[in-house]
Parts: sequence; C-alpha cells; structure tokens
Amino acid sequence: MTGFAITPALREAIYRYASFKQTPVSLRQMVQFGPNPSPGSIFLASQFICEELPIRLAKKVKDLESAPFGLNEMPSTLKVRDWYAQSFAELTSVPQPKVSEELAKLLSSGDTTEPIPPPEEATTPQEVVDDMPPYADDGIVLKRHHPSRSGSGIDDESSPTYGLKYYTPCPANIVWPKEVYDYNKQVNDALTKIKKRHDATVATMAQGVQEWKQKNSKVLVNSQIQAFLDKFYLSRIGIRMLIGQHIALNMAQASPTRQRISSFFNGAGGGKGKSNYVGVICTDCNVADICQDAIETASYICEDFYGLIEGPEIQLITSSEDISFMYVPGHLIHMLFETLKNSLRATIEFHTPRLKQKMVEENPKLQLKDIDINDLKYPPIKVIISEGSEDIAIKISDEGGGIASSQVPLIWTYLYTTVNETPSLESDENSSSFKAPMAGFGYGLPISRLYAQYFGGDLKLISMEGYGTDVYLHLNRLSSSSEPLP
Repeated sequence: MTGFAITPALREAIYRYASFKQTPVSLRQMVQFGPNPSPGSIFLASQFICEELPIRLAKKVKDLESAPFGLNEMPSTLKVRDWYAQSFAELTSVPQPKVSEELAKLLSSGDTTEPIPPPEEATTPQEVVDDMPPYADDGIVLKRHHPSRSGSGIDDESSPTYGLKYYTPCPANIVWPKEVYDYNKQVNDALTKIKKRHDATVATMAQGVQEWKQKNSKVLVNSQIQAFLDKFYLSRIGIRMLIGQHIALNMAQASPTRQRISSFFNGAGGGKGKSNYVGVICTDCNVADICQDAIETASYICEDFYGLIEGPEIQLITSSEDISFMYVPGHLIHMLFETLKNSLRATIEFHTPRLKQKMVEENPKLQLKDIDINDLKYPPIKVIISEGSEDIAIKISDEGGGIASSQVPLIWTYLYTTVNETPSLESDENSSSFKAPMAGFGYGLPISRLYAQYFGGDLKLISMEGYGTDVYLHLNRLSSSSEPLP
C-alpha cells in the first residue's frame, strides 16, 4: 500500500470538490500561450490548475470508491485511489499567493479589451479575475463568474472554475515581481511530483481488474466495468494532459536557451526561427513524420521480440509529405505504435507457418524446424494518410489473417488478449506509465481509442477473417473540440 491514509476531514473535502462541475479546456485554448509564454499568463493558469485539478482528482477518488461489482475493494484499486487522494491533498494545500495592487494591474493589462481596474483592496488573484471583462474563447463569449467561497454555500450550478479559462492574456515584455515566479515554481513542483506518482496508474489499475477477474473467476470484463474503465481512463487522459501541458509551459518560460534550441530543431522553416511547439502541443504536427517514427519504433520492438533481422515491410503512402495540423504528437505516436504492433504480430504469426509449409512443399528436402524465420517474405503492411477538410484519416492495413466476427467486439474490452501468457502487471509508484511488450496486456486498442476520442476523433476497425484487418484512425483537424468531460 502507499502508506497514505484518507482522514475523515480529507474525505469530506474530496466529496465536496467532487460535487463541482469540471471546466473543459480546448486544444486551441492550450496553445494561446505561444512558444514563449508570459510568466503572468502562467501565474493565472496556475491558479486555474489549482482550482480545476482538485475537482478532477476528487471525482477520481469518488469514482474509484464506487467502482462496480467489488472492483473498488481490490488492493490495486485502493492503491490508485489513495494516490489520487494524496495528490488532491497536496494540490489543495498549495497556498494562494498575495496579489499587490501593482501586480493586479499588470495581470489585467494584457486583456485585448479595455481593462477594468481591479479594486484597491484586492488581495487574491481571484478577486482580480472577477473584475476582468468578458472574454471570448473559440468564438463563444462567456462572462466571468465566481461563486462565493465563504461558508458552505456553493452554487450547485457552478464550480470554483466556472466562467474561468486556462489561458488569460498578459503582457510579455515586462518585469514581473518575484511572487509570480515563486508561485509558478511552487505549483510546477507540486504538479511534477503528482505526475510522477501517477505514472504507474494504467498498469496498477489493470492489476486491480486482473485481481477482480481472478477473485470472481471471470474471463472477460462485463459491460458495467468496461464503461467504468472507459470513463476512468478518459478522465485520466484529461488530467495528464493538463499537468503535462502546464509543466511544459513552465519549462519553456523558465528556459529561454531551451526555447532557442527548440526553435532551431522544431520548424525554423523559412528562416523564421520560430518553434512550432507550445508545451506538449505541436501547432504544425507533420503526420508523415509521426507515422515514420511510429513505424520505426514498432518495427524495432517486433524485430527484437521475434529475433528478426528485418521485420515485415511497412509502406507509408501519402498524397503529400506536408500534411500537418495542430495535435499532441505523444498521443498520435501512442495510437499508431499500438496499432502497428498488432498488425506486425498478426502478420508474422499468421503467415509464418504458411510460408514455412510452402517452402517445404517447394523443396521436400527441407524440414520445418530448419527454416529460419529471416528467410521468409511477409506481405507488407500499409499506412495510408488521407487529408480532408474536417479531419485527417490514417488507415493501417495488414494481411494478418483478420479477426473472427464474434471476436471483434472483444478487442475493445480491457484485458482481452489473444496472447497465451499475459505479461506481469505488477507495478509500483516508480515505474513508467505503461511499458507494454509486443502484446499481451489487452489495453492497446481500448486506450488508443480513448486518446483519439479525447480531441474529437475516433478509432475504428474492419476485419476480414482469413485475410486481414483495416484500422481507421480519424483525427479532428479543426482543433475546436473541448474535452469530453462527464
């Protein structure tokens, strides 16, 4: 166990925060900081993070405590719950900074509309924000509103972040007071610690599901647990995205040298010398380049696993090498990598016995055991990129024998795998997020589909048993969708 105990007072606070509504953040809003974010904008974003993330963390604790069919009682589930509770406690204990009249004016001076001067007695950033004018985000005009935080009377229709947004414009070329940098560092340090704590959440929660299956002698996860896990992991993606983006923005703001290096290596095309990364988001993400990275990584894992000198050929087909859009490269490469691993494994395991048998038939002197797998010629896997006005589609097509119709729905269920021996899911707080082998966890496709859906896309599969499978990855290129929050 974690050694962390949820006290009655902490549980009361968690359930109070869990009753608030979450505030979605769009991809477009996340990139408004630009490659060189203002310390003031990060300061206001840090306040948003310290209000919004506790709501999301609290909902995770509450959901885990009410997980269906006894899943909430599994040791690994309780471990994950305690991680979220501990992170909630740490983030809500970050003290609010004091804001002087001078700082209040600086924070409000970056608004694109006429600023409303903050009140003279304003002592907290929230009081400053309350007196700022309405703002527009993605074409929707909203008015700022913050419910009273005194006493226990909280508007049931809102939350501490209702009417607020992650990005607020602030001037870039001014000298910010020390308290801005101190607060930004304090929040960044807390988030870095929290991010590391939760690196093992996917594998640990998978262990909890495995414990549940063993205790209940179940082969498959039922629909209610499947729905719970979909919601759980989709919410986790949102939390990780906010944390990862905020840490990356802090790193960019704190290291001008790193920014110059990033500008040199990341798209200083046309001599502009401008980085195309804002935090973890690439504003000009080249799809072919990401596909090539995923191809090389999946091929390496495949060759190492099967002892191949060279794995099956993966052909990249695209109408243009310059298909680019705004996206999170880490999400895209994860989805492509997991899908390509499946295609490589299916191709090798479906064709190896057939190709060996064919060689024996053509040369009767050969024996099956004497044929080296490196002498076999596998059919290629095709990765096809298509660009539309609304989305970018990537089709991964293999000839790996396909999937029986009755099995297709099962591939989207957690811990379903065709591998005979499932790798160990044992994990600890210091392990990485998800060190998957060639296959065996049964998490690759379900998690990949959630990554696609997080920013308005989807992942679909069509199979021809006896021939092969086509996987279609649709990505929303408009970058206007907000997080799918429950």
